[in-house]
Amino acid sequence: MHAAVLLEPGRFEIRDRPRPSPGADEVLVAIREVGICGSDVHYYEHGRIGDYVVEEPLVLGHESAGEVVAVGDAVDSHAVGDRVALEPGVPCRRCARCSRGEYHLCPDVRFMATPPHDGALAEYVAWPADFAYALPDAVSTTAGALCEPLSVGIHVARRGAVSTGDTVLVAGAGPIGLLAMAAARAAGATDVIVADVVAEKLAFARERGADRAVDVTETDLATAVAESTDGVGVDVAIEASGAAASIESMPAVVRRGGTVVLVGLADEATVSLDALALVDAEIDVRGSFRYSNTYPAAIDLLADGAVDVEGLVDFAAPLTDVADAFERAGDPDVIKGMVSIAE
Repeated sequence: MHAAVLLEPGRFEIRDRPRPSPGADEVLVAIREVGICGSDVHYYEHGRIGDYVVEEPLVLGHESAGEVVAVGDAVDSHAVGDRVALEPGVPCRRCARCSRGEYHLCPDVRFMATPPHDGALAEYVAWPADFAYALPDAVSTTAGALCEPLSVGIHVARRGAVSTGDTVLVAGAGPIGLLAMAAARAAGATDVIVADVVAEKLAFARERGADRAVDVTETDLATAVAESTDGVGVDVAIEASGAAASIESMPAVVRRGGTVVLVGLADEATVSLDALALVDAEIDVRGSFRYSNTYPAAIDLLADGAVDVEGLVDFAAPLTDVADAFERAGDPDVIKGMVSIAE
């Protein structure tokens, strides 16, 4: 089979690799669609994210869907021909975090495209059957692949306990910010403010239902939020850009007793926050890391037409053009690129 292998920063090679065979509890999936995530682009450009370093040839891609072509002897949940979305993180299933249902926090999770574990930019992937989710007819394989970033948005909304009637700020109008907005809407948020520095992304956010879009290169975010909320602040502020200045502004935009959810990754590990403001206003600050128990909800939202993920896609490229696709995906104006793997 063919696989796109990252050999070093900026260098892919299409290589022949043995077609995997499914284990007893696995399905073999012919991959059809793979989304290009910002983390994939970061590995492509820099060869590392924090302590995760690409030291051996690595297959990228963790947003994937395809068709089951073989099943292991112990698998009765799937059949050949099923279209499935693959949840890319497989935990140990034995630790305290797993037993609590917080398997995304498992210290031994095996996550696609995170060194040293290969991802889905390959013609076939063998994967545990219980982390492969059947797609109904109403959900395309493109949408199925994008269950992954939608799951991030769902988890963010859950971490913020977004509920009916809430006013929500989303800082960062990339795929995660836009899907966090969609998940917040699905959870009942009635007013959503989106902030970014790219005018085209803000225009797109407005098209997708943002009540107000704030260009923070021109308008002070705290002032804009105050104007939109009669000086009260938002119920939930979601920071999805990772920009230090944006993170630092969060205590000033959320109401007293409100919640800040941090999902964007800053370039530096340490970012200043006004501790006095957090204490005085009793603001909850919560991190949001990946997701757990979200794929069924993501698929239901897609099947019901409650969330549009395919509208985020700017382009799709074949596996043979993977390097050009990653270059294009790194453009600040691009929301989402896909790699299509032919049948």
